[in-house]
Formats: sequence, structure tokens, C-alpha cells
Amino acid sequence: MRDLYEKIAYLRGLAEGISVDEESKEGKLLVGIIDVLEDLTAEVEDLSYDFEDVEEYLTFLDDDLSDVEDSIFDFDDDDIYFDDDDYDYEEYLDEDDFEDFEETEEE
Repeated sequence: MRDLYEKIAYLRGLAEGISVDEESKEGKLLVGIIDVLEDLTAEVEDLSYDFEDVEEYLTFLDDDLSDVEDSIFDFDDDDIYFDDDDYDYEEYLDEDDFEDFEETEEE
């Protein structure tokens, strides 16, 4: 940002150095452009600070969410054991379901 402010100050100095008549049409235009550039730079600077604040907040929120996830889902992958042989699929499926499955295997 500092670089932008320096460039704008340089432009303002150039305008004063060439004795821009602020009452002429061209002078009003040039001074107006420099003023707008200065205002835009100030707005961008404000947005940059706001962005940094939001980024910091999101980092804290992400850390807090990770803590909550760890508390709720506190288990290791080793804790999960599912033996496929112990599950009786046929108990929950009817014969039509098996036909659909066989058709998709053949394709």
C-alpha cells in the first residue's frame, strides 16, 4: 500500500510541478483522477485489513471446529472393526435385489 501512496504523491507532485491550472477543464480532470486514485487506495487498504481480520477469524474457527470434531469423533481407525462374514446381507435383501446386482456385474 505504501508504494501506491508514494506513486500517487509523485503524480500529485508532477501535477503541481507542471503548474496544472485546477480551474481549467484538463486541470480539474487531472486533479480529480488523482483524488479518486487516492480514495481507491485508501479503500483497498481498508479491505486488506478487513481481509486479514477475516482470515485470522477463520483460522481460529477452523481450529475450534477441529477441536469439536476431535471431541465428538474421538476414535482411531483401529477402533473400527467390521467383519464382513458376520453380516448377513440376505436377511435385508430380497431376491429382486440380487437380480439387479447380477445384471450390473455382467455389463
